[in-house]
Amino acid sequence: MIVRLLTMLLLLAVAAPAAAQSGTPIVIGQSYRLPSAVMSADRTLNIWLPPGYATSGKTYPVLYLLDGGVEQDFHHISGLAQLGTIVGTTQDVIVVGIETVDRRNELAFPTSDAKLKADYPTAGQSARFRRYIANEVKPWVAAHYRTSGDDGLIGESLAGLFVVETLLRTPALFDRYIAISPSLWWDNESLTALAPGLLRAGDVQRRWLWLTVADEKGMGVDGFAAALKASAPPTLDWTYAPRRDETHATIYHGAALAALRALYPVVGK
Repeated sequence: MIVRLLTMLLLLAVAAPAAAQSGTPIVIGQSYRLPSAVMSADRTLNIWLPPGYATSGKTYPVLYLLDGGVEQDFHHISGLAQLGTIVGTTQDVIVVGIETVDRRNELAFPTSDAKLKADYPTAGQSARFRRYIANEVKPWVAAHYRTSGDDGLIGESLAGLFVVETLLRTPALFDRYIAISPSLWWDNESLTALAPGLLRAGDVQRRWLWLTVADEKGMGVDGFAAALKASAPPTLDWTYAPRRDETHATIYHGAALAALRALYPVVGK
């Protein structure tokens, strides 16, 4: 009995210092809660900076990530950016995660479909969210970080719909667009129907689009790809790379890695 008690006391004595130690936080980025006049509320931005940013003095391209909250897609997309930096497969980029709160309100445009209106009564304010990005987010980032003026936008599903709509309606807002399984089914594929005219009326500056879809029916992406083939201006460098071995739930991470390698290649490789 005494031996057993002494053994227990010894184990507790060894374990106590380890339990008393405080860990060192792992800092991935910075989170800012900023007032927004456009959104009439405080909104969250999450920022990841490439290694060496603090001492390099260089300017960097910026990748704006929709659904960029820490409980959304910020960690895995910033992780891909970090991987590309470490192994030298992509350019160094600043990742700006734009947190969404009501995704259908912020990422989808108005619909005339009665069922969609009934099911999602708050939907349809994508134009306001785009003003928020253009008038508040991008100027704030440019004022606080060393940006090169080369801006990209990435999103999946409804966020991918927002990416495509932004390219078609305000192409000059970004230089590089990444749309992963975009929900072009929204409003009975009305954006795809408008795409040929919007593409022909777009600006003449060089833009890039990387588009993909998983093995899923009814997304409307094939129709949009056909519109690109028929009507995209020569200044739009676009890629359509379906990933039929993926589902809507599994496509994002691998597709985002491929997109970053395609749109942010290391010069000379």
